Amino acid sequence: MTHLRKMMLEELQRRNYAQSTVDAYISAMEEFAKYFKQPPDRLGPEHIRQFQLHLIRDRKLAPNTVKRQMAAVQFFFVRTLKRPWPRQEFSDPKIPVRLPTSLSLEEVTRLIDAAANLSHRAMLMTLYSTGLRRSELVQLKVEDIDSQRMTIHVRQGKRKKDRIVPLSPKLLETLREYWRKVKPQTYLFPGQRGDVPLTTKAVWHACRGAVRRAGIHKRISPHSLRHSYATHLLESGADLHTIQLLLGHADIKDTTVYLHLSQRHLHAAENPLDSLHVSDVAGVRPLRRKQTR
Repeated sequence: MTHLRKMMLEELQRRNYAQSTVDAYISAMEEFAKYFKQPPDRLGPEHIRQFQLHLIRDRKLAPNTVKRQMAAVQFFFVRTLKRPWPRQEFSDPKIPVRLPTSLSLEEVTRLIDAAANLSHRAMLMTLYSTGLRRSELVQLKVEDIDSQRMTIHVRQGKRKKDRIVPLSPKLLETLREYWRKVKPQTYLFPGQRGDVPLTTKAVWHACRGAVRRAGIHKRISPHSLRHSYATHLLESGADLHTIQLLLGHADIKDTTVYLHLSQRHLHAAENPLDSLHVSDVAGVRPLRRKQTR
């Protein structure tokens, strides 16, 4: 381990960053140094500008990925080397605002029924009925399922926050059957060795396999079940603040996106066109094309 890498790692750990963030930041700085073939402490603003342009123009990375890479570079120079950061020089690329993909109730049913086995079915049902992120799903332990209070304790989710979500009776029934067959000891969804959790990649493959078998042609990932959960809660009458708490959103602005997906809210107001007494379309003359000689 180089001296600079050790310094950066200690700064990340001192601030209690998530391990996934630590790994991503260290990897980004290794790429930064490798691109210029120099130790990063010998590089300056002009090198940072060149690197940002390389990520956008040459590697054609998504704006969010570029933003994450540059956040790592900023952390290294500001937190590790204690250097000033000319913020105006390194503005983030514009990020397109896209709505998340949500499934209909019928599509969720097809997806769950297309699970390859009982373990995959239990995972998909848990994702949909709780709105958990897949990183939170794999960290669930058997002791987090409280069948007396009908709750699930989500420990140290995003931003290292705990939260409680309701446990569906239908999910509890499936989890009990799953437990009888698999008998997990520590983690609810264990990896190949029982003392470690399942990988998030395994959850992704379980979901993608079910999507394929269900014949769903939307771009669906495990996170789509979280979006579907929130959308269906909103359509059934839950308020935004309740959904915010269940999802663990720090800012309610992140929750309001589901107003764009909820059919109940999209069709709540009458379309103004429907109030106009326009003539019958059958009586409108078709457009005649001019003949050219």
